[in-house]
Amino acid sequence: MPEGPSVRKFQLLTSPFVGQVVAKVGGSSRKLSVNDLNALRLQDSQVHGKNLYLAFVAAEGPVGPTAEETVLQTEAACGANCPAQGQQGQDGVPHPHSQDEELQEAQHSRSEAPEAAEGRGSWLRIHFGMFGSVRANEFSRASRANKRGDWKDPVPRLVLHFESGGFLVFYNCRMLWCSSPRADPASDILAEEFHRGRALRALRAPDPVCYTLLDQRYFSGLGNIIKNEILYLARIHPLTPGSLLALSDLERLLDCALQFSSEWLHHKLRGQGLHPQVYQKEQCPLGHPLMKGTFGPSGGFKRLTWWCPQCQPELLPGDGDPSPVT
Repeated sequence: MPEGPSVRKFQLLTSPFVGQVVAKVGGSSRKLSVNDLNALRLQDSQVHGKNLYLAFVAAEGPVGPTAEETVLQTEAACGANCPAQGQQGQDGVPHPHSQDEELQEAQHSRSEAPEAAEGRGSWLRIHFGMFGSVRANEFSRASRANKRGDWKDPVPRLVLHFESGGFLVFYNCRMLWCSSPRADPASDILAEEFHRGRALRALRAPDPVCYTLLDQRYFSGLGNIIKNEILYLARIHPLTPGSLLALSDLERLLDCALQFSSEWLHHKLRGQGLHPQVYQKEQCPLGHPLMKGTFGPSGGFKRLTWWCPQCQPELLPGDGDPSPVT
């Protein structure tokens, strides 16, 4: 599913429409009555981890605060005008070739999206599926034939046409009304409020670090691609218990997570694809054969993981002398 950097880009695509009134709606969503959005004003747009939140009010109501004004928003036009990426779920990242990976992604998506709305609210919570995306003033076009050999364009879940003449298109996503964004900015890896100390304490748990990194309570927006890449960059075996790692190792892993996520967003806003070093690869950049396994907590969701046995050696009890995390 789209990870934090992708959803940040989606939010930047929606920001220019804040303050505008919906003139016409469409889409194939069955859990959301799309007509409820007709004649409403888009009041705000926020992103928290892997979720996009859009606030709507009656058109005659006052226009509330717009989304955060950052330097990145000045670059949003680049993202909006980049050539269509076909049906790639992560810009520049090829589709997984394994059906098991697709199943795990779909299961993980369902686990993060509630099955029932809490009631009609003013915020629309949008959680994206494996190949979910947002497009501004353009529709996604098929880049290849499906399994039946048909060249069918993806069907939008929601289309919002605004009085200005522009429109937003949402693909492969789940949408539910809520009273307010349920999120903690301190856990968002791309938020200024990200709490580094809390993240370090979470990583120090005796669980394998590849489990902890996907825990959205501490690393909101961090997904399977980021997990694989930063573990390789930090030279840490995915099944290493965090309690065996020295503080310097934890610091390096966290630095890799923040830097990689920020750089990925930077590339996305310029229409540049991601070039993974180990994710879905057969060899690491040094030419070593990679291993692949499906890991996850007992009773939880299992995710495909790639790692290099030579660059990321397994750490056994007694191999290190971890420093305390305060």
